[in-house]
Amino acid sequence: MGENSATAIRTPAKTPSTAKKAPSTGKQQSILGFFSRTGAASSVAGATPSPSARSASTTTTKRDASPQCLKETTTKSNSMLVSRRTATATPVPSSDALEPSSSQENRDASTTKVASLTRLSPAATPAKIVKKQPVSAKPSLHSSPSRKAKKVVNYAESSDEDDDAIFAALKPRRSRQRRSRAAVSDEEDEDTYQDEADNAEDDDDDLADFVVSDDSDAPSKSKKRKRPPSRPTAPRKKSNLSSSPGPDLPVPADDDEIMEDIPPSTSTAQKWKYDPDNVHPSGPTSRVPPPAQKSTGPKPKPKPHSKEPEERYPWLANILDGNKNPPGHPDFDPTSIYIPPSAERGFSAFEKQYWDIKKNLWDTIVFFKKGKFYELYENDATIGHQLFDLKLTDRVNMRMVGVPESSLDMWVNQFVAKGFKVARVDQMESALGKEMRERESNDKKAEKIIRRELTCILTGGTLVDGAMLQDDMATYCAAIKESVVDEKPAFGIAFVDAATGQFFLSEFEDDVDLTKFETFVAQTSPRELVLEKSRLSSKALRILKNNTGPTTIWNYLKPGTEFWDADLARRELDCSGYFTSEEGQEVVWPKKLGEAREKDLAMSALGGLTHYLRILKLDQSLLSQGNFESYNPIHRNGTLILDGQSLINLEVFANTVNGGPEGTLFSLLNRCITPFGKRLFRQWVCHPLCNIQKINERLDAVDMLIADRSILQQFSSQMAKMPDLERLISRIHAGACRPEDFVRVLEGFEQIDYTMALLGAFGGGNGLVDRLIASMPNLKEPLGYWETAFDRRKARDSKLLIPERGVEEDFDRSQDELARIKDELHALLERQKTALKCKTLKFTDVGKEIYQIEVPKSVKVPASWRQMSATSAVKRYYFRELEDLVRELQEAEETHSQIVKEVASRFFRRFDMDYEVWLQAIRIIAQLDCLISLAKSSSALGMPSCRPVFVDDERSVVEFKELRHPCMANTVADFIPNDIKLGGDEAKINLLTGANAAGKSTILRMSCIAVIMAQIGCHVPAASARLTPIDRIMSRLGANDNIFAAQSTFFVELSETKKILAEATPRSLVILDELGRGTSSYDGVAVAQAVLHHVASHIGCVGFFATHYHSLAAEFAHHPEVRARRMQIRVDERERRVTFLYRLEDGVAEGSFGMHCAAMCGIPRRVIDRAEVAAREWEHTSRLKESLERAKMGCYLPLGVLSDVASLLRGGDGREGGEVGERGVEVLLRAIEAL
Repeated sequence: MGENSATAIRTPAKTPSTAKKAPSTGKQQSILGFFSRTGAASSVAGATPSPSARSASTTTTKRDASPQCLKETTTKSNSMLVSRRTATATPVPSSDALEPSSSQENRDASTTKVASLTRLSPAATPAKIVKKQPVSAKPSLHSSPSRKAKKVVNYAESSDEDDDAIFAALKPRRSRQRRSRAAVSDEEDEDTYQDEADNAEDDDDDLADFVVSDDSDAPSKSKKRKRPPSRPTAPRKKSNLSSSPGPDLPVPADDDEIMEDIPPSTSTAQKWKYDPDNVHPSGPTSRVPPPAQKSTGPKPKPKPHSKEPEERYPWLANILDGNKNPPGHPDFDPTSIYIPPSAERGFSAFEKQYWDIKKNLWDTIVFFKKGKFYELYENDATIGHQLFDLKLTDRVNMRMVGVPESSLDMWVNQFVAKGFKVARVDQMESALGKEMRERESNDKKAEKIIRRELTCILTGGTLVDGAMLQDDMATYCAAIKESVVDEKPAFGIAFVDAATGQFFLSEFEDDVDLTKFETFVAQTSPRELVLEKSRLSSKALRILKNNTGPTTIWNYLKPGTEFWDADLARRELDCSGYFTSEEGQEVVWPKKLGEAREKDLAMSALGGLTHYLRILKLDQSLLSQGNFESYNPIHRNGTLILDGQSLINLEVFANTVNGGPEGTLFSLLNRCITPFGKRLFRQWVCHPLCNIQKINERLDAVDMLIADRSILQQFSSQMAKMPDLERLISRIHAGACRPEDFVRVLEGFEQIDYTMALLGAFGGGNGLVDRLIASMPNLKEPLGYWETAFDRRKARDSKLLIPERGVEEDFDRSQDELARIKDELHALLERQKTALKCKTLKFTDVGKEIYQIEVPKSVKVPASWRQMSATSAVKRYYFRELEDLVRELQEAEETHSQIVKEVASRFFRRFDMDYEVWLQAIRIIAQLDCLISLAKSSSALGMPSCRPVFVDDERSVVEFKELRHPCMANTVADFIPNDIKLGGDEAKINLLTGANAAGKSTILRMSCIAVIMAQIGCHVPAASARLTPIDRIMSRLGANDNIFAAQSTFFVELSETKKILAEATPRSLVILDELGRGTSSYDGVAVAQAVLHHVASHIGCVGFFATHYHSLAAEFAHHPEVRARRMQIRVDERERRVTFLYRLEDGVAEGSFGMHCAAMCGIPRRVIDRAEVAAREWEHTSRLKESLERAKMGCYLPLGVLSDVASLLRGGDGREGGEVGERGVEVLLRAIEAL
C-alpha cells in the first residue's frame, strides 16, 4: 500500500548519472577548504549543490560569527539522513537470530561499495542504501561501527517467497548500465510497481536486518521490467545539521520533514558552541521550528503504527458484529466484526486476504504466515506489543509485530496461557509454487498472491500438540446441556481430551443441589466450557464459577443454530463422514456412541461440542478416531462414590492451602512412569473399587509385584523414556505428526513389544498381571512393515520421511529426475572447465541463488555471462544454459517437496489402519503402569503398613490398628498413630470431643484417606486393617461461606448436611466436623443433636461426629450407636498451657480450652481474663449440660428417643418423616433398654 506514499521530498533510489560517474577517490580537499565548508555536505559524491542550497550556505556563513573550525561539521555520511525510507519493510524482533539472505536484492550491485552506513533512527535502513560514496567521507556520529565501509548486504530473512523474484531477475538486463544498478527485490506484497524510489525507501533501521520482503504476494511481473518514467524531483537542499543552530539559521523544510523521526543525539560534542564574546555558560538550546515552506509533493502518510487502528478505520471505532449488532445487543457475536463493502473495496489483495479471515475471528489472535515469520496485525499487534513487548512496526497499511516460525510454539503458549484463543494461518504454497500455479492455470480470476488458509485455532482446552501441553494430565473441553425432566434438573455432557481424541458422554438426572454435576466438575476440572447461551441455570453457573480456575475459557453458542439440538446433531454426525466404513459407503457409529444415540441431552451436548470443534478445524481429526466412552460421575454400583465436596475436603487432587498438588493423596500414590498411565491412574483415584473380588485381584497383583520385584524393575527400566503414545497416535490419525515423533512412536511400540516378551516369562498364572500380559495384541505383524519402510535416521536428522527404494514409486521417479538434473549441471561444469581451461571452476551456493559458477578473477569469461556476486579472489556468474538448468532443478525440487508431503500422509494413513491395535496395547501398558505405581506406593509407606482385609459382613465395619495419615507418614517423624474402630461389635458413630487444635480433623481425614487407599488396591499405613467395602464417603468439614452464591457459613453447612442425610446408606462413611457452629449456640446445639440422632438411629452409617458441644455427649450417653471419644491432652491451669498428646481415647473432653489456646497464641492476659468471666456467665451449652445432668437424677428421656416414640405413636398419618424404619425401631429398643 506504499505506492502512493512516496513524496517528492524523498530521495530517489536511483541516483543521477552524475553521481554514478564520480571517481571513487572523491575530490581532494585542503585542510583550510575542509574547515571553511558549511556543515551540510552533499549526500551524493560529485553532485553539484543547487543554487538555493549554495545561497543558504553562504547566508549561514555570513550570519555566524564564530569560526567554522570549532563548529560541528556534518559529514557526507551525516547527510545520508535525508536518504530513502521504505514504507513496506517488515521488521521482526531484533532478538531473533540472523540468517544470511539471498543476494538476490544485491545481484547487480555486487561491486558497489558504501563508505558509511548511517544508523539514525528506526526510519533508516542502511541495508537498502546502494549509492556510491567517496572514500574520504567521514562517518556520522550515529553510525554503527559495524556498518562502516561495508559492501551493501541485505540481511533480510530469506523466505520461500523470494523465489519468484529470483527467476524474474535471472534474465539479462537491457543494458550494462542497468546491470550495474543495485537490484531491488521484485517481491512486493500487493503494491503495484510505480517507482523504484518507493522500493528503496526504508522504514525501520533498528530492525532492518530482519526485513521480510512483502513482494511474494504481488502478481508476477514480466521478465523485462520497464523502467519507470523519470519524475521531476525537487532539488536537494543543503542543510546545516548542527545540533544547536542559532535562531537566525533557517533549516530547509524538506530536510526537517524527512528528519522528523530522528532521535536527539546523545553526543556531548553537539551540546556546546564556541562563542568568544559570551562568557556565560550556554544552556541547552532547543531547535527552532523552521519557517513553513510550501512542499512541492503530497504530504507523507502517517505511519500506521503511530496511530490507533480505530483512528484509521472508522468501522473499528464503532464495532458491529457480522450481523451488524452492536456490543450489548442480546445477539451480539464477539467472534465476528462487520467490515463495510466500501472499506473492503479499498483493500489491497493482501489486506483483503487478511481481513477475510480476521473478520470471523475477531476474538482470536491470528498469527499470519509471511515467509519465515508469523505476524500479527492491527489490534492483535497492539496486544502482542502491550503484553510481551514485541516490536511494533508497519506492514504496508497495517501495524504489525512478528515472530520467527521457529519460535511460534513458544509465543502461542504465551498467548494461550493468558487465556487467548490463537489462530494459525499458513501458506499453502511457496512463491515458486504460486508462479507454477499461475502458469498452469488459465483462470484470469485466480488469486494473484500466495494462497493462505486458516489451518487451526488453538485454545487452552483443545491443545493437541504435546509440546504445548503443560503436563501429562488430561485437559478437557466440555459441552453442557441442561434441562428439566419430571421437575428435576437433568444434564447432558460431552467432553473431550483433544490431545488423545477421547470423547466421554454422560446423561443423568440430578438432585436440587446438583450433586452429580458438582462431582463431574471436581473430577474433570474442565479447562474450556461450551455452553448454550442463556440456557444454563444460575445454580449450575455458580458451581462452574466456584470450581474452575481463572484461566478457564467460556464459550456461549446460540441455541439451535450453533449448539445443536439432538436431531440436528444426529443428522450432522451421519452426514459429515466422521464414521464412514473403510469402503466409504456405510455410516457405522462407534459402539459407545451408538448406545447413547437416543439420549437427547447427551446428543445435544455432543452437537454443541462438534460445532465448536468444527470452528476450530479439529472435528474431523478427533471424531473420526471413534474413541468414545460413557461416563457417570457417580457410579451407583461397583465403585466408591467420592462427590465433589469430598474430593475437595479430603485434598485428594488439590490441597486447600494454595490449590496445588503438594501433600495430596494423588501426588502420594501417583508413581506411574508413562504419561497415559498417569491419566488412567487419576481415573482410578476418582473411582475406587467397591467390589471385594476386584479389590482383592488388585491387591494380589500388588503383592505379587512387591514380592517379585523383577517385573517391576524390568517394566520401569524399559518404560522410563516412553513417549506419550496415546497423544501421538491421535496426531498421526490427524495427519499432523512430525517425522521425528513418528519415529518415536514406532520405537515406543517396538519397546512395548520387547518388554511384553520379557514379562511373558513371568506369566502363566491367572492373576490380573498374567491376564493383562496375555491380552496384549501381537505387535510384530503391524510393526514388521515399518522396519524397512523409510530411513529413520534421516527422519530424525532432516525431519523428513524418506521412503526406502521401491516403497513409493512416484517418490523414486522424482528422486531420479533430481539426480538427472544434477548430473547435467556437473557435466556442464566439466565442459566449462575445458572451455575456460581452468580446473578450479566450481559451483557455489549463495543464499537461494544456487549453482553459481565460481571463477578466479584472472580468468576471462564470455561477455554473455552475468556476474552475480564476488569476493576479493573470485567472481560468480550465471549464464543462459546454467539458468535454465537451475530453474528446472528448483521446479523439480518444488514438485519433490509436494511428493514428500504426500508420502508422509500415506505413511500416516497406513499406520492408522491398525489404530485399534495400537490403542489396545496402550491401555494394557497403562493398567500395568498403574498396578506398578500402587506396588511402589505400598512399598514406600514405611512401617507399619499392611494389606487391608475386606469382609462381607452384614454390619458395616471400619477397623484400623495404629493408623497414620499417609500423606504425613514420611514428612512428620513423630506422627502419633491411633486405633480406629467404627461398627462391627462397636458403635457405628464416634462422637469426638477435644480441645481446639487437638487433632480431631486429622483423625477424620486420615480415616477417609485410608479407606480410599484400601479400595483403590493399595496397602495402608497401619498395623492391621479390616473393613467392609464403603459405597460412599460424605464429608462436612470446615467453615466456609460462599459470598458469590449469597450463602452464609451456616447455610453452606446445612446444604452439605442435607446431601448427607439424603444420600448416605448403611455402607457409607460420614464425617461431620463441628456442625452448627455457624449460628447461635442454642440453634447450633439443636441442629447438631437432631442430625446426630438421625445419622445414628435411622441411616445406620459409620463415621465421626466432631463437636465442641459437650452437652451432646450427655444427650447420647446411652445411645447404642454413639460412642464418646476424645483427644488426649495435658492442661497447666496456672500457665494456661495445653500439651496436645494427639491420642484418641474413650471419654468426653473436659472442655474446649479456648482461653488456653488464646494464651498460647499471644492474646493479652487481661483480654483473656475478661473473656473467661464472660464465658462462665454466658456459655449456654454449659448451662444446657448442667440442666441435663440435673435431669438425669430424675426420670430423663433423651429428646431423640421421645421423638421416635412420638413418630411411632402417630405412625400412618402419612406425613413425611412420620414413620420410623425397621432399623430405627431396633436402635430405639436398644436405647430404651440402655436407659
